[in-house]
Amino acid sequence: MNQQEIQSVKQRFGIIGNAPSLNYAINVAMQVASTDLTVLITGESGSGKESFSKIIHSLSARKHGQFIAINCGAIPEGTIDSELFGHEKGSFTGAVESRKGYFETTNGGTIFLDEIGEMPLGTQARLLRVLENGEFIRVGSSKTQKTDVRVVAATNVNLMEAVEKGKFREDLYYRLNTVPIFVPPLRERGTDIELLFRKFTSDFAERYRINPLQLTEGAKQQLVRYPFPGNIRQLKNIAEQISILESEQNKPVDPETLTKYLPQPQQPSRMLALFPQATGSTGADNFSERDLLYKVLFDMRRDVNDLKKLVRDVLLGNDQDSGHILHTHKDLFDSISPDGDNRPLTDTNVTRLLPAVNGNLRPETPQLPRDTAARTTGPPSETYGSHPPVQIFDDVEGDINDVTEVEDVTHETEEDESLSLERQEKEMILKALRRNNNKRKYAAQALGISERTLYRKIKQYEIDEE
Repeated sequence: MNQQEIQSVKQRFGIIGNAPSLNYAINVAMQVASTDLTVLITGESGSGKESFSKIIHSLSARKHGQFIAINCGAIPEGTIDSELFGHEKGSFTGAVESRKGYFETTNGGTIFLDEIGEMPLGTQARLLRVLENGEFIRVGSSKTQKTDVRVVAATNVNLMEAVEKGKFREDLYYRLNTVPIFVPPLRERGTDIELLFRKFTSDFAERYRINPLQLTEGAKQQLVRYPFPGNIRQLKNIAEQISILESEQNKPVDPETLTKYLPQPQQPSRMLALFPQATGSTGADNFSERDLLYKVLFDMRRDVNDLKKLVRDVLLGNDQDSGHILHTHKDLFDSISPDGDNRPLTDTNVTRLLPAVNGNLRPETPQLPRDTAARTTGPPSETYGSHPPVQIFDDVEGDINDVTEVEDVTHETEEDESLSLERQEKEMILKALRRNNNKRKYAAQALGISERTLYRKIKQYEIDEE
């Protein structure tokens, strides 16, 4: 294809820009349009992938047929099969009549499956049969039907990574990826950013009859350097926002003014930092909300222990009132040791860190000889609401700084805590299955998860349902 034909396609579909990567993507779309090959369009969200699907359909022999764009991520998992392939009357609750699916109504046309990476695995198997044989079966039917539909798919995720994680079928990936088209992100298109900004501001000014917005040279350079994580969609929103809020200014927008409308790059989420991805660890990306809550609570416990240690150190520096204050609020200092080591909490074999006033310990804590307390060890508990191994303070009135250290005991690591969560999850699944006679549907309802998630957990923990 020559440059004149590419420019003609740009004008027809409203595509603005002259970046080489953009021209190459348009060229591939024009060449593959005359065939019936399946096309996979990849690119970031907001980069304009749907425009390429329209180019392929409009330049193909199916241009007089129907074109339907479907967002796979917007259709609930329980109804996507019915939407795509149709259903028979009475096939499920609420199916009061038969209904044709998109693959049946679009016979002879083109279907654009956006966000294909969000499609459930069961629906992926049905789609693979359509791509290989042109056959499908309605939900609740046993009759095979034929269809002649061209499929153009798009995604903003790495499907190969999804294949490795078991979230996308490998055979479907290679069947869709017959002709790949990569739509470049806006930050890689250079001066196209300025052209698009001018287009959006001009259209907005014409629509609302205001003066078109102008940028200084410094503002143009700053605009081109901005990464635009939302791509063209974000640029359009910014252009319209500046146009209306700066319409009363009779001067070009300078870099200082432009900075106010460009969102600063977001810092990495603290919640994501709680869970570093472990290489080769199965299920490292499948943390539940409960796991996140446990992790946050553990971090809060460590922070509180650090604060307790700081307060205690301040009190130890005050010989006059320290003994009285420590004895009055001794429960606050149970979970820390004098050396500030915040160990995981355990229930068994604990010697409390308690200052003794006038030689009297807590009534519920027996007073142990110094050598006996030092030798005391025991297995760590798996519970969360317990206390760490500690040391004993001597008599506060005698010498509060004279502290006998106790040998360190075996304690749980964060990995042990994670394994404990997995054991509890496995036990809960086993109990739910036994209680519901190994029926996954009712067990999943009792656990508050989907049946597909329960099935994955059963495979993960190698649970025998017999």
